[in-house]
Amino acid sequence: MTRPTAIAIEPQPDFTLLITFNNNERRIFDVKPYFDFAPYNELSNPAIFSTVKPEGLSIAWIHGQDICPDDLYFNSILLDMADAVS
Repeated sequence: MTRPTAIAIEPQPDFTLLITFNNNERRIFDVKPYFDFAPYNELSNPAIFSTVKPEGLSIAWIHGQDICPDDLYFNSILLDMADAVS
């Protein structure tokens, strides 16, 4: 199995990301736990948070912050599961 890769990202107002992976899964990833750590703390600014984009195997923001592709996938919630929890 190949590693799932983020191909589209939609930043949400609650500082989560709606991520579409190359395996056609749509997942929700919560970025808020990262805010306590430099250099991620500036991502709590909505203008900076919204600059996220797919980059290589992962995602990145305008000032170079990124998140490990495995973290993005394995620490996110499958959208159908997120709907069931809400």
